[in-house]
Amino acid sequence: RLVESGGGLVQPGGSLRLSCVASGFTIDTYAIGWFRRVPGKAREGVSCISNRDGRTKYGDSVKGRFTISGDNAKNTVYLQMNSLKPEDTAVYYCATSLYGDCRTTMAADFGSWGQGTQVTVSS
Repeated sequence: RLVESGGGLVQPGGSLRLSCVASGFTIDTYAIGWFRRVPGKAREGVSCISNRDGRTKYGDSVKGRFTISGDNAKNTVYLQMNSLKPEDTAVYYCATSLYGDCRTTMAADFGSWGQGTQVTVSS
């Protein structure tokens, strides 16, 4: 099971750190992805980390602004979001890769979805 937290309302240019806490399994052999969804649009892959080797992947829209990291001791994956823009507004979800790595950030290749956390970027 995955539980997301850390969302909220932030002004453009601000920062937030999202957390994805895993229970029932240890993340050290899993790849965890972050996704976001805006109503009426498909779920978008934001970032992914392979906790086995630390490899990461980012979507083009967040490269250079977002950083994904994992803390195996806390069984938690984080998404540090800086320089936030209004277009980052969405519900953010984390999920586990069905392949065990970040070869893809397609939502269909991930499972065990959390309930999501709302991020709103607005002045």
